[in-house]
Amino acid sequence: MKGMTPDPVGDSPAPALPLTLEGASVLHQMMRFRRAAWRALPAAARVEILAEATAALGRMETHADGRETALYSLLGHKGDLLLLHFRRSFDELHQAELALARLRLGDYLDPAASYLSVVELGLYESSAKVYAGLAAKGFAPDSEEWKAGIEDVLARQRTAMAPRLWPHIPESKYLCFYPMDRRRGEQVNWYRESMAERQRMMAEHGLVGRRYAGEVRQIITGSIGFDDWEWGVDLFAADPLVFKRLIYEMRFDRVSALYALFGSFYIGLRVAAAELGALVDG
Repeated sequence: MKGMTPDPVGDSPAPALPLTLEGASVLHQMMRFRRAAWRALPAAARVEILAEATAALGRMETHADGRETALYSLLGHKGDLLLLHFRRSFDELHQAELALARLRLGDYLDPAASYLSVVELGLYESSAKVYAGLAAKGFAPDSEEWKAGIEDVLARQRTAMAPRLWPHIPESKYLCFYPMDRRRGEQVNWYRESMAERQRMMAEHGLVGRRYAGEVRQIITGSIGFDDWEWGVDLFAADPLVFKRLIYEMRFDRVSALYALFGSFYIGLRVAAAELGALVDG
């Protein structure tokens, strides 16, 4: 049966995929700033344009029920600005994107890249227990009783994990963002491993991250079906060196060493809306 694994749970095969919880809709916008065109404007026009953009971004950077925007100044050639949007839905992300495009400052911003995803919490450990409990009750996978049992568990978990599903964007000075996949090559394929084995490897992987809990905040977003990679990773820290240390150490655990593929890395410095003028004029 599609979506099942040969690992038995009761008399029926258990689903191969772990349960997940989804929360905030997330959009990363990487922009290039047309600095030459900007400098050609009269000083009075620049002041007016900046006042409009600063006011708009100031409203958007205030966290309100899972809705928030943060601005970063990117290092390197991949772009000049990164706008990170957390919203309650894709519709709201679209409205945020349009609101920025309507600003006069938008005439001086060219898209360099973007990434669309949703905050995702994987429930590897609890999934196996839930599947086993439902099978013990005699419920067949994908039956109405099974689906109702799954939804009951997810509803309770959504309430318990609401702060993680609808997070505040950390105010840390530095951001590291990168997309990633799990390998599906000829020699190793993450999706052919049993859920129990994937759970074991993810637990090992998570131990590394927990050692950096006081130094870095991590927000994982899922993008399967939404963008070119499977997950997006945002790391927030006061010291950018922690990004190197954490990611390097994780390269040595099995789940990263064998199965991880990484996209482009973006490093940015947090900029408050009130500092926008100094950023673009500097």
